[in-house]
Amino acid sequence: MGLETKPLSTLHERSSYNVADFDVPTGREEEWRFTPLSRLKGLHNGTAAASGTVDVTVDAAPEVTVETVGRDDARIGKAYVPADRISAQAYASFEKATVLTVPREAVASRPSVITLRGSGDGAAYGHIVVKVEAMAEAVVVLDHGGSAVYADNVEFVVGDGATLKVVSLQDWDDDAVHVSHHHAQLAKDATFRSFVVTLGGDVVRLSPSVSYTAPGGDADLTGLYFVDAGQHLEHRLLVEHTVPNCRSNVTYKGALQGEDAHAVWIGDVIIRAEAEGTDTYELNRNLILTDGARADSVPNLEILTGEVAGAGHASASGRLDDEQVFYLQARGIPFDEARRLVIHGFFAQLLEKIEVEEIRERVLAAVEAELAR
Repeated sequence: MGLETKPLSTLHERSSYNVADFDVPTGREEEWRFTPLSRLKGLHNGTAAASGTVDVTVDAAPEVTVETVGRDDARIGKAYVPADRISAQAYASFEKATVLTVPREAVASRPSVITLRGSGDGAAYGHIVVKVEAMAEAVVVLDHGGSAVYADNVEFVVGDGATLKVVSLQDWDDDAVHVSHHHAQLAKDATFRSFVVTLGGDVVRLSPSVSYTAPGGDADLTGLYFVDAGQHLEHRLLVEHTVPNCRSNVTYKGALQGEDAHAVWIGDVIIRAEAEGTDTYELNRNLILTDGARADSVPNLEILTGEVAGAGHASASGRLDDEQVFYLQARGIPFDEARRLVIHGFFAQLLEKIEVEEIRERVLAAVEAELAR
């Protein structure tokens, strides 16, 4: 008998609010094989005591309502059901959640910034819900920093004809551990734009996902990461097309330098049989700047219908292009400056997508600081 191949969707069919419904990962599972479990400080097996703190403050646009609510709030868990053990642990362990609401047809006059700052030892758990009602528009920034062992879930609920743009910045201290799931649920003709920047932390595992409830949804997921020696930065994306005539585009780029710098990118796109007219593409590029760095890139595309508008994926990891550097040096530019310009060019198209000027300048400065190392 031939080898039986299981569909990609089997990786994503289990979801539950109950931690006990998920086995403790051992590292042999497909969804955990790249993650250094020993460095998660107990987030994966229930031994992480909830004695840490991550302070959440919100500077919201005047049109946006901000609430701090308890676990019994009806809006929590409506868009997303935890899909792995740490996500379920975070859902079971948080005490207060932050809910941002953009009222129907409101257009936020400025970005709303959610600042999360960790302090001290011990684990902390969190939950955020961003709800953009029909025909409304908003920009939301998630700014993570400090020292923490932190697991959380973030739900983005985008209503009919609404537009939500999100910038998530992971700029943790060197000792931080962050495991997070971001889920966007798109209604009819909804637009979702996500830009993820991951720079700091010892181990960061971020899992963005998208689902659609009606035709016309449009999701664009962009990411930028810079991995230094000893860091493990992991991004695991899932876009699940279950209704007709929706669109998704994923573009993530990263640079790595230093011994044992490790980047992991997993891009899963599922087009269900009923999702005719889907248009989707995913791309990952990794620029390896030094010996000793490692990039794992796994794009997966499962198509269960022949009626699609377009579907594709691409992935590549490689070293700095010597010809490009030589071209610049031949015109009198010193090597270090030529190297810097090539790396800036690698990220330039992505950086233009960051619409919040302060964040764009901050990311540019951070990339410069990384190159200076």
